[in-house]
Amino acid sequence: MSEHRDGRGLTIRIGHEELVIRQRYETASIVNDILIAVWFIVGSVMFFSEAWTTAGTWCFLIGSVELLIRPVIRLGRQVHLRRIQARNPGEAAHDF
Repeated sequence: MSEHRDGRGLTIRIGHEELVIRQRYETASIVNDILIAVWFIVGSVMFFSEAWTTAGTWCFLIGSVELLIRPVIRLGRQVHLRRIQARNPGEAAHDF
């Protein structure tokens, strides 16, 4: 495991591949969380007007689907780390 500082702050690496994995899955998770918040905020605002109630309901449905995507991203990351660990048995796959 190596640590170094670059323009983006502290980065902990266990091989180049894990750094890529952390960035990809962590970024997907953050974007998904932001989208969840946006859908529910927009849906909540739409419920203030009866004319927008149906559109607001759709926003809540989309936000609920996004909540399902959240554990799917985490599961995909775990599967990916297991595959890397199987190919490189000497390397530990630390979780963040």
